[in-house]
Amino acid sequence: MSCGGCTDQREVSLQTSVSEQTAKHPCYSQEAHTRYARMHLPVAPHCNISCNYCNRKFNCVNESRPGVTSEVLTPADARRKFAMVKEKVEQLSVVGIAGPGDALANWPETRESIERIKAAAPDIVFCLSTNGLMLPDFAQEIVDLGIHHVTVTVNCLDTEIGARIYKFVHYRGQKLTGVEAAATLLKNQLEGIGFLVKHGVLVKINIVMMKGINDRHIPEVVQKMKELGVFVTNIMPLIPAPGSVFEHMPQTSMKEVSDMRSACEQYLPQMRHCRQCRADAIGLLGQDRSHEFRLAPPAYEQPAARPVLKEYKIAVTTKYGRMVDQHFGHAEEFLIYQGNKNKFTLIETRKADQYCQGMENCTNREKLRDATLNVIQDCDAVLTMRIGYQAQKRLLKKGIMSIEFCDSVYNGLHYTVEQLSMLKSNVI
Repeated sequence: MSCGGCTDQREVSLQTSVSEQTAKHPCYSQEAHTRYARMHLPVAPHCNISCNYCNRKFNCVNESRPGVTSEVLTPADARRKFAMVKEKVEQLSVVGIAGPGDALANWPETRESIERIKAAAPDIVFCLSTNGLMLPDFAQEIVDLGIHHVTVTVNCLDTEIGARIYKFVHYRGQKLTGVEAAATLLKNQLEGIGFLVKHGVLVKINIVMMKGINDRHIPEVVQKMKELGVFVTNIMPLIPAPGSVFEHMPQTSMKEVSDMRSACEQYLPQMRHCRQCRADAIGLLGQDRSHEFRLAPPAYEQPAARPVLKEYKIAVTTKYGRMVDQHFGHAEEFLIYQGNKNKFTLIETRKADQYCQGMENCTNREKLRDATLNVIQDCDAVLTMRIGYQAQKRLLKKGIMSIEFCDSVYNGLHYTVEQLSMLKSNVI
């Protein structure tokens, strides 16, 4: 039978441990950010939601914003890089995983990276950042791993506002959009945050302040987070990322952000020293040294046998063969590619009847659409500029994934394989 006094002692011991760790965490402690350094491990490239303010761009050493990194690491690389940084950065106290995608959308890699480093340096403070979609699935594992600091980005409580912020959400094999996507994300965020707080994890909430979208709604978000027992909120300005849906939106000024933080301070403490760090940031806040620690291939390791990569067959709609620039319903032929993430081969061209020919020719539309679907029924996915909802549903019933994309065929094929791989591993 358990002893109530022993339980109380364990809880006090845990609270003391978390308090000591927090005092060394530059993001959670105002006093710590000039004394202690952190390193972000970019081991999580995939993301399971699409935010309209985000454009995750790799290999950009001159850009500093969330979602940007110059390399993506394996867990083994992460352990090796940690040893390198630990040797040269005396103030290193925190290891965080903040992307460049979502830590929980890449949970096996995130967990293994933490386990490897924890085995070598048990005193290091670990934290991770997430959009919260998969929190109900992994919150218990987070607690069991001894991660005491988790940041969740919660931009709204109103699903109508969320529908304007999130382009889509991939959840349990489904692509959700609009209010349904926002509602699913919000439900999981609130459930996961509540669980973490109940189990002694300090939760920080990031809120991206977007003028004319969620700015007036932010105090309501902060009040709700207070009810859940959140530790601190971090209101950040929108950075209009080139290539994102919101790239032409006005950037929220720091005065506007500061005023909002002051208004919300009556509910929860506000983080005022955030630098909106890169996914591979290293060093003190505001003094990024990530460029000093690029990994070179280890000369002392024997090259591992390359795993056999799954081959996919992908149908592409394109006018001239170079760009994904044609609507699915307008296609009179499909280019069929086969390959994996490293190499693709154009294996054939298949003719199809264009089923979308305007309102005056709707009589045979269903029959033509079914005939078109049969042309590509052996494919894993169709890569197209646009596709209608009914066609998407019919393809999905045949086990064919629809990918909307507007770029080069080459980039589109790589993106499609990434989405297929995530789907097959139950990440999305």
